[in-house]
Amino acid sequence: MAENGNGAAPEQPQAGQAPQVKMNVLGQFIRDMSFENIVAQKGVSSADIQPDIQVQVSLDARKRGVEHQYEVVSKFKVTSANKADKSPLFLLELDYGAIFHVEGVPEEQLHPFLLIECPRMVFPFVRRIISDVTRDGGFAPLNIDTVDFLALYRQELARRAAEQKPAEQVS
Repeated sequence: MAENGNGAAPEQPQAGQAPQVKMNVLGQFIRDMSFENIVAQKGVSSADIQPDIQVQVSLDARKRGVEHQYEVVSKFKVTSANKADKSPLFLLELDYGAIFHVEGVPEEQLHPFLLIECPRMVFPFVRRIISDVTRDGGFAPLNIDTVDFLALYRQELARRAAEQKPAEQVS
């Protein structure tokens, strides 16, 4: 019988019991970031600005070369336009990556786990970066709303299903 480091037998899941899910964030990084301050470039007075902010989010995940490691990238595109004349104020694009060690997630649940739970874990860091960049760019700090990653995942599944239906009808 194998022992773990303290002389006891390693814990095995009981029959019928789901394996214990383990997730660790091994690292986080900004893969790419761009901030265009259109107001500063044009020399527009900030007194006449009423921002209308739009946030687009997309996600990507891939397995890494090391067992149980995955890279998840959250892509945020934040645009702001003046409500009065629809002129652009700023554009912020941020690709934020994180490396996760994930064990115990059944294969059929891994894809949603990576695209829902993993981005949820690092979202507070993304929010802070966006807030800091907009503040440092001369705007009020933008504290974006919490992203519902489950709803985002479901929307993507529905979009893919809709794309496949026309292709199936053609053949």
